[in-house]
Amino acid sequence: MTGNEQPQVEDLPENVCWEFLRSTGVGRLAVIVDGHPDIFPVNFVVDHGTVVFRTAKGTKLTAAVSESPVALEIDGYDAKAEQAWSIVLRGEAEQIRETQELVDTLSLPLFPWQAGAKEQFVRINVAIISGRRFKVARPDIWATPLSDARRASFE
Repeated sequence: MTGNEQPQVEDLPENVCWEFLRSTGVGRLAVIVDGHPDIFPVNFVVDHGTVVFRTAKGTKLTAAVSESPVALEIDGYDAKAEQAWSIVLRGEAEQIRETQELVDTLSLPLFPWQAGAKEQFVRINVAIISGRRFKVARPDIWATPLSDARRASFE
């Protein structure tokens, strides 16, 4: 690539964005806390065109279910294709409170990483989802045993 060429960035169709969301379970939740953006790591599952995560009572829960919209971002690297990807979704979050919906949510494969009570369930109703994929500039520094193991699990 010469100095004047721009790297090729592929905008991903919505269905591919959802495939990436289903293939991973960890992302970064962006919320507004006291008028300022904040980011929290969350593990999540996709459930019928929405995203569900669980949390304890506290800042993350309060900010997520406030009047402000939320965003969730995930990203990854495909070592075989030497491409990185990033998916961002935006929407409104709501705490799951209805008995039947809570019962249904308990059957989802959603288990907190951190010890402690994570008894609050939150659903993000997705309004916008977008994604990009691009060839990395230095694939040699991104090829790790972990990325190789992930690739092998999808083959």
